[in-house]
Amino acid sequence: MGRIAIVTGGTRGIGAAISKALKEAGHTVAATYAGNDEKANAFKEATGIAVYKWDVGSFESCSEGIKKVESELGPVEILVNNAGITRDAPFHKMTAEQWKEVIDTNLSGLFNMTRPVWDGMRERNFGRIISISSINGQKGQFAQANYAAAKAGDIGFTKALAQEGARKGITVNVVCPGYINTEMMSTIPDKVMNEVILPQIPVGRLGEAEEIARCVVFLASDDAGFITGSTLSANGGQYMI
Repeated sequence: MGRIAIVTGGTRGIGAAISKALKEAGHTVAATYAGNDEKANAFKEATGIAVYKWDVGSFESCSEGIKKVESELGPVEILVNNAGITRDAPFHKMTAEQWKEVIDTNLSGLFNMTRPVWDGMRERNFGRIISISSINGQKGQFAQANYAAAKAGDIGFTKALAQEGARKGITVNVVCPGYINTEMMSTIPDKVMNEVILPQIPVGRLGEAEEIARCVVFLASDDAGFITGSTLSANGGQYMI
């Protein structure tokens, strides 16, 4: 059964793979982006997926954007909170602005996007909220106090909200990817990749964005109705909890 889905940060990287996979599963997808018009328009042209531009760090922008999506496509039944940024620095060099930017997007963005769709999901007795956290929200990472804090917060948000949505047919889950083969990883020198990163991953390779997308498609499906409040770790065995 096709439903209306929003994927934040849905035109590039993991988000683009999720948007495409949800469309292939029969859903109508709205992919949001923050700033790169050229990339977003190219994605729209290549996939036929509708794109919408707003900052998930702004509650007002999210509310207005979601109203526009719902007026054009219909009530949102699946929300994938994927948008995220990094502003890495050792804590003794981290600025208040670096902290705030990451928290606003990676943590507050979940509230800003979920709150406007929550009442409608409750009224319809159906909803799927899937947030993309990170292995670094589970184990921490040097020079990522802001990012790790936000991504750990995503997991807490999920566990709390799942308890509120359960009786209303709303499931709330989180996926924690490990190292994924995206544009960001392509900048890492081969020596670092082969001698530092890959030896940490028992399966011996990076994950693919499509593998994360498949996790999301399942959690968004009717078949996943008994799974809520769960953290799905997709990291090749790098961190097991």
